[in-house]
Amino acid sequence: MSGALLITGVGQRIGQHLAEHLQAQGYQVIGTYRTDRPSLTGLSEQGVQLIKCDFNQPVQVAELIAEVQRQAPALRGIIHNASDWLPDSSAESAVATLHAMMQVHVAVPYQLNLALQDQLMASEMADIIHLTDYVAEKGSRKHIAYAASKAALANMTLSFAQLLAPKVKVNSIAPALILFNDGDSEEYKQKVRAKSLMNKEAGADEILQAVDYLLQSRYVTGRSLAVDGGRHLK
Repeated sequence: MSGALLITGVGQRIGQHLAEHLQAQGYQVIGTYRTDRPSLTGLSEQGVQLIKCDFNQPVQVAELIAEVQRQAPALRGIIHNASDWLPDSSAESAVATLHAMMQVHVAVPYQLNLALQDQLMASEMADIIHLTDYVAEKGSRKHIAYAASKAALANMTLSFAQLLAPKVKVNSIAPALILFNDGDSEEYKQKVRAKSLMNKEAGADEILQAVDYLLQSRYVTGRSLAVDGGRHLK
């Protein structure tokens, strides 16, 4: 396996695991991050090309696009992992909360997909993978803006699959619980685990394996792969 892959949001959690995993497989990973973290040192030492970019800053997004075009005339894929999780009760106004969620989950992925389509088309085969969420179909009482933005990202999967076929496959992965955060209480963990049939934390490998499957497939496009432990049946 080889070729350049753009992964957004590689500073921690799933994004960090994806960058490490795919770089080790022989891809040249270009990773974006917003906040400086100790984990970035390890990624850089592994060979990941890091670009700092705040998706709320249009100039930085434009600079990101130009840099990816410079580094990767042919792009094997884009994995849209960057995410934020603002509750509707955040200190921001309702309009600001919605705008923030749509910016990171919809506007920037839309912009990147369009701006980098020539680079994707230059590869023998390429992929776009959107990391959405289980709540895109179910909704959320406390994270309405977040759920709506992830639903929009899931819908873009369908549109871009039609636009870029047959050269570029476009799919999404819709996870529920994958990794707990440091500091999560045992009471909280038990409550969240109980929401799925599998009653456990999935672990990052579940997403890595899903990404590997989509990258290796030569036929699957326009689909959403649920990684939710059977939560829809509870």
